[in-house]
Amino acid sequence: MDGGQETDEAARQKAWSDEARDALHIMPLSMIPIETPGLQHARLIKNVRLDTVIEMFNDAQTGSGQVKPRDIGVYFESYKEEVERDLLKIEKIAQAASFDVYTSRIELRRLKIDISSHESLTLSEKKKAELTQYMTVFTRPLMEYVYGSENMEVNSVDQLIKMFASPNREEALRNLRMMADRLDIGLMDIPNFLEDYGDIFLSLAYFKKCLDDIVPEVQRFLSWMAEVRNSNEIKRDYRQAKMLDDISRDLTDISTSITGRFESFDARSRDFWRDINAETFRSIRELITAHHVTIGGVLCGLAVKMDLWKARFARGGGGPNRRLEFIKSEILPGMARIKSLEQSAAHHAHH
Repeated sequence: MDGGQETDEAARQKAWSDEARDALHIMPLSMIPIETPGLQHARLIKNVRLDTVIEMFNDAQTGSGQVKPRDIGVYFESYKEEVERDLLKIEKIAQAASFDVYTSRIELRRLKIDISSHESLTLSEKKKAELTQYMTVFTRPLMEYVYGSENMEVNSVDQLIKMFASPNREEALRNLRMMADRLDIGLMDIPNFLEDYGDIFLSLAYFKKCLDDIVPEVQRFLSWMAEVRNSNEIKRDYRQAKMLDDISRDLTDISTSITGRFESFDARSRDFWRDINAETFRSIRELITAHHVTIGGVLCGLAVKMDLWKARFARGGGGPNRRLEFIKSEILPGMARIKSLEQSAAHHAHH
């Protein structure tokens, strides 16, 4: 094998693992200690009905080989005991509402499952770079606080942390001291605070980007669905019409509600900069973290449904019956779960 092929393979592996790190619906089993040989190359994925399945392989030729966790033993006849022990872990993890890195961190910690490398629970470098413009919303107030209103180009929290290591003005140092005092930490702890700050707001930026990608898709889907709703055969069929109306209302409510949650996070983070102290930071961090699981779950559910819809009806079209069948078999299952997740979260947001 020559070097060229090798780097191709390495690049493919990297793209494969980056995809999983950045996706809402994929968790590589290599992230957790798995005993069954060969199983650590598989991934857990949420399918369109929001059930967790094990994806044994996925390539252009053969497509995606998906197995229900409890049917996995068939593939590993000679490792019955290992499979059973692995399944205990897998079935616990399978209950998570989303497999984004932030939800995974929380769930794996809660289940006391060792994480094989912390690296795999972070977003890929590519994704972080993509989120730069989202992050400036959160880094700008920080820059203004420390450097006054001077326009400093800062594109990432890492860059910020480096700048804080050697603030280039007396005033900046004074402001940093003041910030440390208010946060009730030593000046040397500022980089840790920034990292913490960066991580919590990177998570918000990540989810906000997912939301911004998904909401327009949901809008397009709703108008596609409305076309069926307005067709004569459906108008006459009360049961089908009601189903479409319910789904339409649920999707609209969910989108409105989750968008509203992000608006309240923005308001809270503005408050934090008005009154920066240890207490306000702790409360905003707890607020955002408390919402990770529900936001992840809602966005994950919408994402897998919209992705399948785009794949299945790439050019929009499809006759009324084909559309109806798709809505019934792929959109409806799991909708109630997304809705109750969002309702439970929206309820807490206002307290």
